Amino acid sequence: MSIQFNVNGKPHEVDAAKDTPLLWVIRDAIGLKGTKFGCGVGVCGACTVELDGVSVRSCSIPLEVAEGTNIVTLEGLGDEDTPHPIQQAWIDEQVPQCGYCQPGMMMATKALLAQNPAPSEKEIRSQITNICRCGTYGRIVKAVQRAGKLSSAQTADRNDGTTVAKGV
Repeated sequence: MSIQFNVNGKPHEVDAAKDTPLLWVIRDAIGLKGTKFGCGVGVCGACTVELDGVSVRSCSIPLEVAEGTNIVTLEGLGDEDTPHPIQQAWIDEQVPQCGYCQPGMMMATKALLAQNPAPSEKEIRSQITNICRCGTYGRIVKAVQRAGKLSSAQTADRNDGTTVAKGV
């Protein structure tokens, strides 16, 4: 079955079984390795991506659900020269230990900050349910809060009273 969708702003057409987990399509068919396999049942969050603006666990999303959607993976946030505020906050707070879960953590953070740009520690701990086996949760909380501040700093008010995000 041929499915068409966009990943990080680029169109893709994949010919695979409609029940193939989106995770494997992203990693194997498209070649983006930032999205990780963790538990395979949507619990750990290592495979978190954004699907039409919603944070999802891609290991439990069948390919057919992706038809006509826009998907953002870690590779779609920023790059080494111009990191996304979330990526910069992760660097500043030295979050990763092993780093395996961090792409999913960053994508979950993106979803949280879209709804709440200044979350409290309690809100972060209750909303980001991804698992970190290295236990870097304290640094993750600090990085999420820093990312919110960095994102806010990149937002400028226009003369007509509307807000425009720059690079976020």
